[in-house]
Amino acid sequence: MSFELPELDRKATQRKVEEHLEKYRLFKYLTFEEREASITASPEVRYHGPTNETGDQTGSIAIYNVDEQLYRKRFCERTEKAVQRLPKMERFLIEERYMSEDSEYLTDYNVYCFKFQPPISAKTYDKIRWKAFYKLALNLNIAVIK
Repeated sequence: MSFELPELDRKATQRKVEEHLEKYRLFKYLTFEEREASITASPEVRYHGPTNETGDQTGSIAIYNVDEQLYRKRFCERTEKAVQRLPKMERFLIEERYMSEDSEYLTDYNVYCFKFQPPISAKTYDKIRWKAFYKLALNLNIAVIK
């Protein structure tokens, strides 16, 4: 019995993982704006629609507020669990470069020259990052298979 790891499309997978981590940062560090029900009448002319449809604006808004917060929380927890399963070097790289609050302002150069002690080469950094992306993509089910 043998098990083969899938061959991934490197660029597409990297793009998907970076998008996922960007979404993580947005969910983690930006506050969630709850929707509120509108209680004033609208000045727009509303033409009469089907009368058999009912709408519960307050209920819909309450459901959205609860579901969206829960979705964001689970998304962040799932991402953090996947990163925690990575080996030490890969986890450090992902956390420093992609998951920190100021990661949008960091470059790969800053990470491999100043964050790693001792500093590592660009080639080694790329190898570690690809291994981390490969594992994250498979773990988060966002891999793009060739």
